[in-house]
Amino acid sequence: MPLPDLIEIVPLDKPVRAEITVPGSKSITNRALILAALAEGEVALEGALWSEDTQIMVECLQEIGFMVDVRPDPNEFSNRTITVYGQGGDIPPGGTEERPLELFVGNAGTAARFLAAFVCLGRGVYKLHGVPRMNERPKAALFQALRELGYRVDSPTDKLPAIIHGSGPKPGATCTVNIEESSQFASALLLCAKVGGWNVKVVGENAEESPYVAMTSKLIESFPRRGGKFHIEPDASSGSYFWAAKDFPPPFPKFLEYSERFGIEVETYFCSAVKVNHWPESGWQIDENFPSVILNGEIDRLLRELRRGVSQSRRAEILTKIPQRSFKSATFSRSIDLGDSIMTAIVISAENLLACATESNRFTDLGRLRLQETERVVALRTELTKCGAKVVEEGDTLTVYPSKLHGAEIETYNDHRMAMCFAILGLKVPGIKLKNPACVKKTFPNFFQKLAAAPPHGLGASILDATTGRQLSHDELFAE
Repeated sequence: MPLPDLIEIVPLDKPVRAEITVPGSKSITNRALILAALAEGEVALEGALWSEDTQIMVECLQEIGFMVDVRPDPNEFSNRTITVYGQGGDIPPGGTEERPLELFVGNAGTAARFLAAFVCLGRGVYKLHGVPRMNERPKAALFQALRELGYRVDSPTDKLPAIIHGSGPKPGATCTVNIEESSQFASALLLCAKVGGWNVKVVGENAEESPYVAMTSKLIESFPRRGGKFHIEPDASSGSYFWAAKDFPPPFPKFLEYSERFGIEVETYFCSAVKVNHWPESGWQIDENFPSVILNGEIDRLLRELRRGVSQSRRAEILTKIPQRSFKSATFSRSIDLGDSIMTAIVISAENLLACATESNRFTDLGRLRLQETERVVALRTELTKCGAKVVEEGDTLTVYPSKLHGAEIETYNDHRMAMCFAILGLKVPGIKLKNPACVKKTFPNFFQKLAAAPPHGLGASILDATTGRQLSHDELFAE
C-alpha cells in the first residue's frame, strides 16, 4: 500500500539511542554518473543513491544510449551498485531537428543542468523537459555559457523545455558562467570540460569558495577516469534530520529550568544519543558540518566529554564553561556554514534555539532556496508560522524566535526537504501532520521507515494515517 496523502508524526516519549544508516549522496551520485559515462571503460559506483532524482539520471543516460547496470546494495535498501559502461568520451548520436531525442528530467535540478552540458558533447538534437516546477527554475546562465562555447541552445525563455544541438567537443573553447542563481551551472560545465576541451571561468556569488563547485572539482580529481570502482559517501543533508532528532541543549538558563521541572540529571538529558553511521569526513559535502555548526564546536566537544563520564570537579568546570559561551543570537549562513541542511536547522530552531543562543537564531544568504523545488524561504516561514512560531523574513534572512509550538497540517509543496524537516519537528511537537509525504522519494524513499524502525537502527517513532488514526506498517512507509 502506498503512503497515505496525509500522515501524522507522533512525538517520541523517551530518549533514544540509535545509529542510523542513510542513503548515498544525491549530489555525488549524479555527478559520478556523468563522469562514469565519460570514462574509458566500466565504472562501478558503490553506495549510490537510488531515488527519484538518480533514477531519472540513469534513465536519461540509458535513453541516450549508454549501458547501465543497477544492482541492490546489501548494506542500505535505498542504495545501489550502479555500473556505467563509459565510451571514452563518445556520446551516442541524438535525434534530428524534426525528431529530437527527448529526455525527461522530472524535477531533478542536477539531471537537468548536468545533461544540458553533457549532450552538447554528442552529435544530434536533444530536447530536455521536466515537470512544471522544473520548467520554472533558472537555466539562463548555463545556456548562455553553452552558447559562448559554440553550441546552439533553443529556448525562448532560457528555461526548460529546451532544444540542444550537440556538435561534439570544441577544444580551446572558452566561456564564463555566473553561479549567483545556482552553483550547478558551473558543475555541469566542469564535469564535461575535460572531454569537451573547454576552458570555464566561474564568477558570481562566492565563486572562489562555493562548496558545491569545490565538491565537483574534488570529485573530478579523484574519479577513476579509466574505469574501476568509486564509493559514494552517505548524504549529509539527509543525515541532518537524524542529528536533529536528538535533543540539542537549550540556552543554559532554560536547561536549568528544564532539569528542575522534569527532574532530569544533566548526563541523562544529554544521552539522547542519535548518530549517523559512516558520517562523511571528506570535506566534499558542506552539510557534513551540521552537527558541530548548529551546536557550536567548542560546546559540542565539552558535551561529548560530559557524556563519556567525568569526575565531579571536571563536571562542575564544564557546566561553568557552557553558559559563558552563550550569546543572544547565533547566525548561520547558507553560503558558508550549511547547504540544504540549513532548512533542518531553521525548523528545529523554532522548537529549541541552537548554538546556545538565548534570544533568536538568524539564517542568512537564503536566496538560492527561493529557486529550488519550491520557494523555500516563504514555505518555511509560512509553515512554521502555522505551528505558532515567530519567524521574521527580511530580504534573504529568516530570524527565528523561541515559541510555544503546536500541531498543524503542513503543506510540503511537493518538496522532499520540507516533508523531512517537519517530520523531525513532529517528533518533538504533538499534532504535526504532513501532506503528500511521498515526495521524499526524490532523495530518501525509505525516510519514514527509518523514523519508525525500532532502535538502534531507527528512532522507534509511531506514524499514523492522519485520516483514520491507524498506525502505518513498515511496508506502508516506503515512498514510491
